Amino acid sequence: MLDSAVIEVRAGNGGHGIVSFIREALLPRGGPGGGDGGHGGDIVLIADAEINTLTKFHWQPHFIAKNGGRGDGHHRNGQKAESIEVTVPLGTEVWLWVDGEDKELIGDLSTPGQRMIVAEGGRGGWGNAHFVSSTHQEPLLAEAGGEGEIRRVRLNLKLLADVGLIGMPNAGKSSILTAISAARPKVANYPFTTLEPVLGVVEHGPQAFVAVDIPGLIEGAHTGIGLGDEFLKHVQRTRVLVHVVDGSEDDVPGRIKAINDEITQFDLELSKKPQILAINKLDLDEVSVLIDEIKDSLDDVGGLHSETHFVSAATHDGLDDLKTSMFHLLRSTYDQGEPVPEVPAQEIPVLRPNIRKSTEVVVREGKGVFRIVHQKAVRLARGSNLETWEARVQYHRRLEQLKVTKALKNAGADVGDTVLVGDWEFDWE
Repeated sequence: MLDSAVIEVRAGNGGHGIVSFIREALLPRGGPGGGDGGHGGDIVLIADAEINTLTKFHWQPHFIAKNGGRGDGHHRNGQKAESIEVTVPLGTEVWLWVDGEDKELIGDLSTPGQRMIVAEGGRGGWGNAHFVSSTHQEPLLAEAGGEGEIRRVRLNLKLLADVGLIGMPNAGKSSILTAISAARPKVANYPFTTLEPVLGVVEHGPQAFVAVDIPGLIEGAHTGIGLGDEFLKHVQRTRVLVHVVDGSEDDVPGRIKAINDEITQFDLELSKKPQILAINKLDLDEVSVLIDEIKDSLDDVGGLHSETHFVSAATHDGLDDLKTSMFHLLRSTYDQGEPVPEVPAQEIPVLRPNIRKSTEVVVREGKGVFRIVHQKAVRLARGSNLETWEARVQYHRRLEQLKVTKALKNAGADVGDTVLVGDWEFDWE
């Protein structure tokens, strides 16, 4: 009983730091003043108790955050990009989705308001003011912003139904659920076709709710006959009941009363749930020509239901009105229900899943060709102008500090070999 959606999340890249110097008459000792880039926007999932399906993600599977702002002179840092906040239902599991399958569970949002940074924005690059030292009073290096994380994740929700379809075997509950949702329960003309509850997401305009087909109940269900007690436990979790009755059967009022008696005996609170009566098989002559008689016979039924609809699962007649009534009655139960308890902000955990990243520093791309993949070294190369001899000298010293030079030697780099980093290419000396 799962609702699932695969989405792609792209966090923003960090803004670039810049190389800049303060050279003003009133600031003779200004020195380097390149500001840092701003942090890229995160993609954040937030658990929301008022959402009950993942339907919206089938229409919007992509979420992209903005990049951080570029640094500026006079130590002015770039603007941090805003995070993209995406609400998901309580109980949503977040799985890393790789090559069409789940790879790793990276989050479980089970607390109202709980947040998860599912894709983290890139860090803003440092401006040259960060690289001043006693031996380099005029640093010519700056960092490019880090790249934001790009992930495909699968959201997985274990559904709890809002609306329960109840009734005797072969009343047409499965057929109605098939007609109003994407659920595809097994349907056949024999008792107890449905052996376990089947759920379907029912769309109503831009909103949706979850309906469940409770397997056929019979007299004695509350004592366990026909597995009825197990099925009735599912009814307890729903907010609204739709009582489906086969209008072509004899003694329609008696069938309604029998099921309602089982519900009441199992749990008195169930009899207090809002209930809609759906008389099915309107497409049959023995139902369509006897509508008035059936309505008159319902006057003697103890009133658990609030309204009655004549429908046909076969021709879909009356189902739109039934679906609208389900939605409005469900919405009224939420309006009257108890508010979801608020959890103090300091007690709400924020998940920051760490996906294992490559620890390689240097890779061989061919005979005599090596590429530096150390993240900080790559960001420095991308953010600096290495055309000048002075900048290259400073960059090579940073490679020594980052132990990239040692890694190149260990990888077998010889004098004259080609070293690639970002878009730059050097002859190894």
